[in-house]
Amino acid sequence: MTLSLQLDTARWRAHQRSVLAEFPGLVPVAKGNGYGLGNLRLAEEANRLGAGLLAVGTADEARAVAGAFDGELLVLTPYRPGEEPLPVEVIRTVAHLEAARALPPGSRVVVECMTSMRRHGVSVADLARLPVEDLRLEGFALHLPLDRPDGSDPVAEVADWVAAVAAAGLPTGRFFLSHLGSADLGRLAGRYPGTDFRSRIGTRLWLGDVGALTALATVMDVTPVARGDRYGYRQHRAPSDGHLLVVSGGTAHGVGLEAPKYVHGMLPRAKGLARAGLATVNRTLSPYAWDGRQLWFAEPPHMQVSILFLPGGAKPPAIGDELELNTRHTTTHFDRVVDA
Repeated sequence: MTLSLQLDTARWRAHQRSVLAEFPGLVPVAKGNGYGLGNLRLAEEANRLGAGLLAVGTADEARAVAGAFDGELLVLTPYRPGEEPLPVEVIRTVAHLEAARALPPGSRVVVECMTSMRRHGVSVADLARLPVEDLRLEGFALHLPLDRPDGSDPVAEVADWVAAVAAAGLPTGRFFLSHLGSADLGRLAGRYPGTDFRSRIGTRLWLGDVGALTALATVMDVTPVARGDRYGYRQHRAPSDGHLLVVSGGTAHGVGLEAPKYVHGMLPRAKGLARAGLATVNRTLSPYAWDGRQLWFAEPPHMQVSILFLPGGAKPPAIGDELELNTRHTTTHFDRVVDA
């Protein structure tokens, strides 16, 4: 019983190399569930790419991958005073003056700046008050928004921070950037030839070629039902003749769980309303497909399996067959990753 992520490994690694060619010196990111592949696997792939620095989300993730990665580690989540310390060679992110002052002397740090994201970061006024004499300053970080509906220029935002850092008497030798295109990086490199702009990339690096990754679920049972037959925990009636398919993948894997999305335009909003309306009458499309047809959940997913309804007239799969499913990798925990 497995929920598998099958990799076209050669194609997947070719995509990684293309991203590295577009963003020389990029810092791979391995965090959370490892984009569905696991952080240990991503640390090994970062070694293969020759990356000297790997960014992880949290201190615990740094501890978990420390033995698998040959280079240096950068923790993206800002340090908070009172945290259990990491080895001083691990680079920590600081986003507040009190955090910078609380770190042990000699700690390696990247200073996060407050961008238009307005998530966290030091202000321009705080730059001159950073205790840089007690720390090993590895650079500054700018986490930029994905969308700019106001038409603002991300390069201009970065340039403003480079100027602010220089005005505070701090070194402008290295900036870590998130969500900046290669053309904009080129503009920055031409404008500031003495500054090393390094992109931190996760989703595009690991998941950018969706055709290289295929999620597969094992069929565990196939049960014929007639219209009106009751089934499942809640004893719903079958809407028509067909088959109930028990397949691997449930809430423990993240199947059926959905993160909120930002919706643009009328058509996506209309589709969202339609889905919500169907859910009120217990009709929910599953991410599973068989023979090119997306299937409905017969009932909400269980912890490790899901039950699907296949209408009559369609040839059912056999036990042991695999169904493809379209699931969000960053919220899915696969039982195994298979190299093909």
